[in-house]
Amino acid sequence: MWMRSQLWRLTLTGLVIVLAGPTIPDGTAASLDQLTDLTGRASVVVTLKGRDNFASEYHYDVSVRNQSPDSLVADSLVVVLDKITNLAGEEQDNLKGESFLKLFEVLGQDGETDDGKPFFRIPVGSSQDLHPQTNSLPASVRIRNKVYLIVFTPSFKVFGQKRVPPEPHRIEATPSTPAPTPVPPSRSSVDKLIQLLIKKGVLTEDEWQKANQP
Repeated sequence: MWMRSQLWRLTLTGLVIVLAGPTIPDGTAASLDQLTDLTGRASVVVTLKGRDNFASEYHYDVSVRNQSPDSLVADSLVVVLDKITNLAGEEQDNLKGESFLKLFEVLGQDGETDDGKPFFRIPVGSSQDLHPQTNSLPASVRIRNKVYLIVFTPSFKVFGQKRVPPEPHRIEATPSTPAPTPVPPSRSSVDKLIQLLIKKGVLTEDEWQKANQP
């Protein structure tokens, strides 16, 4: 009985902790609102890695190349499958009147944008930044051609954040030391000097007396 009571208390405690814990948002599409469209400053490198003719499925490696002069935050990078075009560059099926993106099946996506486009997060490598003129690790993208289009091309956009450089260290100017105020000679020093001048005949007593008269 004691063991059952203890197990029941532990189970109840665990349930309370789970229910009271922080709520994890469903998906990460909302975080895309905080990202910047980097298309143009970063290009997408799409490589066809495999093809399953029986399932009409295509496997791509999609990586990002930073073509800007700034570093990009590696764990913020996202590629969005923006459109799928046919050989003529058209984005929709003229017979069905729907975009090819909706007619194709995209597998393994990390979420969808507000307008229903699948996105994939770029894996983070050994560095926290994607430096200029370097490529990221690839994200795996699988597309199933349900309409059996003979030739099609997936197009991606890049979203992420630019790394803000640290503020330069400010060197505070050292205040200049004011020149020392000259100290007037003491009365005793002046008297000694006058006596020396009188002794050497440079100055007479009468001359000194006249000079000191008000």
